[in-house]
Amino acid sequence: MKTNAARVLDALGIPYELRAYEVDPDDLTAETVARKVGLPAEQVFKTLVAKGDRKGVCLAVVPGNAELDLKALAKLTGDARLETAPLKEVQPLTGYVRGGVTAFACKKDYPVFADETLELFDVISVSAGQRGLQILLSPADYLRATNAKLGPIARDFR
Repeated sequence: MKTNAARVLDALGIPYELRAYEVDPDDLTAETVARKVGLPAEQVFKTLVAKGDRKGVCLAVVPGNAELDLKALAKLTGDARLETAPLKEVQPLTGYVRGGVTAFACKKDYPVFADETLELFDVISVSAGQRGLQILLSPADYLRATNAKLGPIARDFR
């Protein structure tokens, strides 16, 4: 099944693989998704919605085995303060539900910031825009498709 995210990649001529998995609505963690798609958690990237005090909404892409470092992201975006968007705002802002947020084909063209570890892999996995479906593609193609800016925005879970 083609999602809007897949259609964006098709339009750009970017090769990718769609990988489906069974969704557990009580466990949407990236670690669980990684296990179900057969990749290490650090290779499965989650897309989070953040709101800055100066620049507004942006998307932060961090490995599944890490959490977003809001101070590092603020430094990268030029905001003094950032916070993750409340869950009730995620779908109205992006068009995607929790567990299905992707930087491809959002309601608006938000700036994307990705953790620098993204470039360590030959292939990464990101949401295809719905729960239960991941897109596997090269980091270079992901960066090209999203115009993401790289930086050290992830940290180990505390």
